[in-house]
Amino acid sequence: MKTQILVFSLSIITCLSAHAELKWEQTSVQLHPTATDKQAIGHFKYQNAGKTPVHFKSVHASCGCTTAQTQKDEVPPGEKGEITATFNIGDRTGTQVKTVTVETDEQTNSKTVLTLKAVIPQQLEISPTFVFWKQGDKPEPKTISVKAGKDFTVNHIKVTSSSPDFQTKIEETGKGEFKIDVQPKETTNLIASTLTIQPEDSPKVFYATARITNAPTAPVAPPGQKAPIAPVAPTAPGRPTAPADQTH
Repeated sequence: MKTQILVFSLSIITCLSAHAELKWEQTSVQLHPTATDKQAIGHFKYQNAGKTPVHFKSVHASCGCTTAQTQKDEVPPGEKGEITATFNIGDRTGTQVKTVTVETDEQTNSKTVLTLKAVIPQQLEISPTFVFWKQGDKPEPKTISVKAGKDFTVNHIKVTSSSPDFQTKIEETGKGEFKIDVQPKETTNLIASTLTIQPEDSPKVFYATARITNAPTAPVAPPGQKAPIAPVAPTAPGRPTAPADQTH
């Protein structure tokens, strides 16, 4: 009886030792693309440290702006390989985090999540990205500061307001530094405007929001993100409201 138990135990150990085992060199990478890069590419290397082949069942990226590709569908024992994750930058700036979920036949109830973090330089640093006046306040100008990001040269900027109810004035305050004075014509009605800020000779655009509101507080966008949109208030007939912010 003891001999049978010993043989059974040894067979279990043998099966476990022969099980496939995919070892990852790293499951998280951080990239620092330059201002002119269109893509950020992360390489996730692995090795089959087990005794049987590993088969990839699925490799799925977290969003449409990221693709993931395996070198092979099957990894024999002892062999190495990598999964390549490609993030298409587009007009995104700031810190972007994308993930790739990997499932293999060696994993019964778990999946491996690979994380790609891309820190994208910002051509313009804007502060604040939201200025507001309470209904009935004096229509005095408020200032938005704009500064060229590191490694960028910006000589001029232009600002466009989506609503004629807000006027803007640009003043250069230093090399690559500007201030935008934003002033409403009046504060009687609950109105809003999206301010489009664009460096000269650049296709990229940045946004800030100006609003007349009866809300007690106003949101502020974290650095690297587009302007937040405060809760929409009723507007007077014929007056435009700021379009909803779209981020990806």
